[in-house]
Amino acid sequence: MESAAALAKELGRCNEVSDFYRRASELYRECGRSQPASDALAKGASALEEKAPEEAIKMYDEACSLLEEDGKEQMAFDLYRTAAALYVKLEKYSDAASFFLRLGTAADKCNAINSQCKAYLSAIIIYLYAHDFQQAQKCYNDCSEVQAFLNSDQNRCATKLLSAYEEGDAEEVKRIGQSSAFNHLDHVVIRLARKLPTGDLQAIKKDAAADDGEEALDDDDLT
Repeated sequence: MESAAALAKELGRCNEVSDFYRRASELYRECGRSQPASDALAKGASALEEKAPEEAIKMYDEACSLLEEDGKEQMAFDLYRTAAALYVKLEKYSDAASFFLRLGTAADKCNAINSQCKAYLSAIIIYLYAHDFQQAQKCYNDCSEVQAFLNSDQNRCATKLLSAYEEGDAEEVKRIGQSSAFNHLDHVVIRLARKLPTGDLQAIKKDAAADDGEEALDDDDLT
């Protein structure tokens, strides 16, 4: 089946590429072999990235799910990253961030703390690049409930970055984005970090100030 899929790729028959690799995956699954089943889907996804990226994404997603269902999340780490990178290429930043968060969850189950923290920081950077400061802030708050991330270098980096955004300090955002703190992240994320800030920092600063004002009013409300 995989040989037939490779031939279909050479002939430019994308639908057949997907069908053959999916069929190969099904046969492996019938034999209870989740790893080769996932590998077949991943090969199909890789073959389709250029010609049919949406189908490739689906196959990466299914490949990850197979390993998750079998408790082999650690074997899926590279697949999460590859799918996220493809989403970035397609400019679907929210989906890319979601895949990094999924990687973080998988890493948590495997006690892979470094991978977990890098995944969370990657998601925050992607939201910032996509001009979605509120989602970046929410992501940061949610991830900071995880003790491993709260005590990490990646958390400290995210804290500084978000603070610079709230202060409307474009130069500080650039300085942080260019720092070595991001050097151990995936290349696709490093490239986005180097391009920060994007969006209207002054609007973010005003919103942050307004939120602080509302909190102050709440504290003073004794009725």
